[in-house]
Amino acid sequence: MDGARQRRAIRKLAAMIGPSFPLNNGVEIPALGLGVYQASPEDTVEAVATAIGRGYRLIDTARAYANESQVGDGIRTSGAAQAEIFVTTKLWLTDYGYVTTLRAFDASISRLGLSYLDLYLLHWPTKNFDATVQSYKAAEKLLADGRVRAIDVCNFTERQLDELIEQTDVVPAINQVELHPYFAQPALRQKGEALGIVTEAWSPIGGVKRYWPAESAAGRGDPLADPVITGIGRAHGKMAAQVVLRWHFQNGVVAIPKSVHAGRIAKNIDIFDFVLSDSEMAQINALDTGIRGGPDPTQIDTNSFSEYT
Repeated sequence: MDGARQRRAIRKLAAMIGPSFPLNNGVEIPALGLGVYQASPEDTVEAVATAIGRGYRLIDTARAYANESQVGDGIRTSGAAQAEIFVTTKLWLTDYGYVTTLRAFDASISRLGLSYLDLYLLHWPTKNFDATVQSYKAAEKLLADGRVRAIDVCNFTERQLDELIEQTDVVPAINQVELHPYFAQPALRQKGEALGIVTEAWSPIGGVKRYWPAESAAGRGDPLADPVITGIGRAHGKMAAQVVLRWHFQNGVVAIPKSVHAGRIAKNIDIFDFVLSDSEMAQINALDTGIRGGPDPTQIDTNSFSEYT
């Protein structure tokens, strides 16, 4: 590759990597990353290495996904140093409690093969909220000890955020929740902004409509087939998924779309070269049904999701 072509390639990669969002402790999180929920262990290594090669710098996994080891292998396969990649994983329900959380963290970081984590999240709030609080206090210790750069929660409602903050010392940096055009959670996002908590979207392009089809039956189908979104995509020469991911970005939401296909991985991060107009943003915002596709966070206990225990 000659010098001019190399410089163009570097500029293109920089544009693809895109911006980051500041967390409430000064740490910066990439605005878009790769999720590996439901990625098989055999697919995860290649997907992670491919994503990093395409400019991704945020990788999101969890103990319950059973692919933490493969995420670590993918990072090493990519040749990237740990400091270049923002890695997050999550505590599972059966490990809730102070001591068990510390042990679970040690196990996760060992499987990942990393010396520290950028982000450690509680995967769900539980009806036994004291166990949730104790786990979060253990995460606070991990933060104080420098073993994680930020601590966070998943699937918390506005009320659950208030309850946690009242009983602990560190305001979560992120709340990772179901969020897509058909379930946009505007009130929760506003609550997070008021508290200094960045919202992160799981199922950002609506895949939850396929993961839990029974719960989704009362709502609309796949957002990627919605004529509003596909029409906006045609206007910009972009795919529906790119339109939705750009909508997240312009709403200040971190998105972690999952894919194990190299072409889709490349397309998903190629969202920083166009802008949705105020009218287009409003059209997508208006698609919100208020109907959740996944489980209700107020109904979770430590025995939920037995398939992951």
